[in-house]
Amino acid sequence: MGSLMLQAYCTIDGVPVDVLINGVAAQNRAIEGDVVAVMLDPVTSWTRLKGSNVHGNPVLADDSNILSEAREVVDNKCAGKERLDANCGCYTYSNGLLPLDKRCQFNDNGGISEVVHSNPGNGPGISNKKCIVQQSNPPENSNMQAFEQGEAARALERIRAMINSYPSKRPTGRVLSIIRMSPRRGAVIGFLSSRKWLPEGEGYGNLVSSHVSKNKNLVSLSDEDYIQLIPTDPKFRKMVVTVGSLADSVKKRLKNGDTTVEKELVAAHIDEWSEESLCPQARVIHILGRGGEIEPQIGAILFENAICAAKFSTESLACLPDVPWKVPVKEFESRHDLRNICTFTIDPSSAIDLDDALSVEIISDEIFRVGVHIADVSYFVLPDTALDTEAQIRSTSVYILQHKLPMLPPKLSEEVASLIPGADRLALSIIWDIDRFGNIKNRWIGRSIIQSCCKLSYEFVQDIIDGSFDVDQPSLSGNSGPQLHGQFKWKDVFESLKSLHEISKKLRDIRFKDGALWLETAKLVFLFDECGTPYDSLLNERKESCSLVEEFMLLANRSVAEVISRAFPDCALLRRHPEPNFRKLKEFEAFCSKHGFELDTSSSGQLDLSLSKIREKLKDDPVLFHILISYASRPMQSAAYFCTGDLKGRENDWAHYALSVPFYTHFTSPLRRYPDIIVHRTLSAVLDAEDNYSKKKQNLLGAYKGEASGSEIASRCFSGLYFDKVAAESEEGSQILSAAALKFKVPGTEVLAEVAAYCNERKVASRHAEDAGEKVYLWALLKKKKVLVSEARVLGLGPRFMSVYIHKFAIERRIYYDEVEGLTAEWFETTCTLVLDILRNKRFHRRGSPRSFRAIEDVALVLNPLELVVPEKEKKATEAGCGTASLTSSGLAENSEIYPIVFPLVLRHLSAVPVALHAVGGDDGPLDVGARLYMCSYFW
Repeated sequence: MGSLMLQAYCTIDGVPVDVLINGVAAQNRAIEGDVVAVMLDPVTSWTRLKGSNVHGNPVLADDSNILSEAREVVDNKCAGKERLDANCGCYTYSNGLLPLDKRCQFNDNGGISEVVHSNPGNGPGISNKKCIVQQSNPPENSNMQAFEQGEAARALERIRAMINSYPSKRPTGRVLSIIRMSPRRGAVIGFLSSRKWLPEGEGYGNLVSSHVSKNKNLVSLSDEDYIQLIPTDPKFRKMVVTVGSLADSVKKRLKNGDTTVEKELVAAHIDEWSEESLCPQARVIHILGRGGEIEPQIGAILFENAICAAKFSTESLACLPDVPWKVPVKEFESRHDLRNICTFTIDPSSAIDLDDALSVEIISDEIFRVGVHIADVSYFVLPDTALDTEAQIRSTSVYILQHKLPMLPPKLSEEVASLIPGADRLALSIIWDIDRFGNIKNRWIGRSIIQSCCKLSYEFVQDIIDGSFDVDQPSLSGNSGPQLHGQFKWKDVFESLKSLHEISKKLRDIRFKDGALWLETAKLVFLFDECGTPYDSLLNERKESCSLVEEFMLLANRSVAEVISRAFPDCALLRRHPEPNFRKLKEFEAFCSKHGFELDTSSSGQLDLSLSKIREKLKDDPVLFHILISYASRPMQSAAYFCTGDLKGRENDWAHYALSVPFYTHFTSPLRRYPDIIVHRTLSAVLDAEDNYSKKKQNLLGAYKGEASGSEIASRCFSGLYFDKVAAESEEGSQILSAAALKFKVPGTEVLAEVAAYCNERKVASRHAEDAGEKVYLWALLKKKKVLVSEARVLGLGPRFMSVYIHKFAIERRIYYDEVEGLTAEWFETTCTLVLDILRNKRFHRRGSPRSFRAIEDVALVLNPLELVVPEKEKKATEAGCGTASLTSSGLAENSEIYPIVFPLVLRHLSAVPVALHAVGGDDGPLDVGARLYMCSYFW
């Protein structure tokens, strides 16, 4: 891609192939995330469909970072709770997810156009599901909506038919108009040029240095002059800024010829883009600081993703109760007191916003009574208050490394509502009777008061599962371990954990027998020094303690989704996960088949079973299996919140593909996700209606009046295992449910659909921010180490570049080797083999401008064997005849076990190859991680 962004792609929902928008004129000033009307070209103008220049790997066609698409992070706060519907998402690059207005556009040319998200750049955009048909005679307004829907469906069907008729071709088209502008126009990050910009040509001009080299005189910059803004995102075109629009301090520096301005990140928005110009005009809003420092980069990430880092408003804080807070007496009268049950939280050791707790009681040899207790945040965050409004705007807590941006004020999320051990807290509890085979026999849901006896970490629970702790171990009573509160002993906690662990394994087995899919990958974890600077990293594998928590959170979310969707079928907030992209799934299937792996993609369960067999087959090559899991994640679409009323009559579309369940929602993290608060209100309305209906009928159905321990959990007409549909749909039941919905201010279908769309957009933004933050800290780590050598695997090869996977950081990078001075690259198409070699004993010479060739140092870190040293301990071992010493360079960090390789280098798909990683950019451009081959040669 050149600076003019000549190619862009649009995705149309329901169309398996992205539409190519080729050329600046065809893009018509659209940028990534815009909703646009597109006119498709005739089939004769369509291009040949191809993935990329990399051969042997069809899955590599779209993206350059395989882990970016490998997960849908639910909550980066902890490893166990962040994956509750993970493994089912992909990066979506659009922020514009609010509902589209319905409109139709008519021309006389009879062509077909689609409203899609435009994505200028190398990769596909994300569609917003709107199709427009153009014809000369529009219908009457009264029939417009029906006409739109019918014509849209027919147009979509025609496009699909044409694509099926020409499977080797990619549709092309041009942007007719921008229906809705992307929020990304208001979130530009970049660097300013200190040189004057002169208009020339088609919207792009020359840059004139503010210094004249011969006489050192300044080329004066006036307020009316333009300078360039170079965005860090290559999908944006270069922009111009008027000097007069900048802050006075920046203007002064520019007029004084201070070129250090060019090293500072700025935040801007597109102010104007006339039809005559290819270059948008921007306005700088903030000067963020030096691009080579972490904090300005984090500030840039927050700005790009519209994440609020401001303090909470005075109006929001005024909604909070006074501290110290105690449970009001009236709550003891209306809630069930569960404080006599051994209850505890399991979280990362650093967590302080504790919103879920677990408990278990042994009722008999066959029955366990398991409780999930979730902080009753909706008790404190009331509808239509300043606190509720601000929570909705923030929508989710954002966890960037070393930074936390909470959805709710810390006074609430870390104190009053947090399930702090030893404190009475309000909760919404779900209690199941589960037999020893994992079958659920009964269920009770209600408001409760609990007291956690201890805050456990995942590591501590894992040690208990592994048998590393003895109940009577002295360290348990010391200051270093968790502290125990209240009447319970460590023996009670240990026994509860062991019971929960056994039950969770049964639940997990049942879940996967029912068709669930698991695509977990190792998580990159950074180690920080006392100054907050990363000094090392590791890949953290998933622990059984995480699975223990996850199984019960999944069960709670599923249970609540079932209850609220049945009681309020038109206004329940659920979470759906569509089936994978069919074309990409088939590409992955073909890739596996080519490499000798059998894959059944007929269902999520069969896919999981196939991957389990491949895991066993690759038990001696875990890196390759991790690569396959990353590939398997690519066809997966993003899970999303939705209002059930929007999909009325399409209940099959409510399902969650990866979890293989018909209903799913988010209920278990109300301190960190706004949708959970909505779900809490809806569940509270169901419980209130259930109580009122039972009282009115004077049939309590064995209502649960006593404490949870020692009492039978009664069947409930709306929240029990068996939903009383007759009662809910009766005139009396409907009235009671409607009254409860009004009482708890459950949003109606239209409002809830907008809330769901906004929360989806914010969730995508938070995921982008969290991943971008991880990249910043990886960049900082490599900058500190200067060069870090690591093993890699070749994922794809071609005549121009290779794509490699670096397992140490779970990232993919490309290495370009075409047009490199002193390097020859021979590509053998028939065998998909690459041979790289350096020219020996003769000067390199090619016709043409020398500027067209890059230095070999850009492609490979080539060391002369004379520059290498043998580590002392290995030298002694070699002299003693104990083994072969590895060669290392004194300039490389912590990589004594990795050998450089020699020329000529012969590579095939999935070959192992050492690479040297280094930090790119900072003060002089966007951050990136560069990769070069790690080579050794006497001829260099």
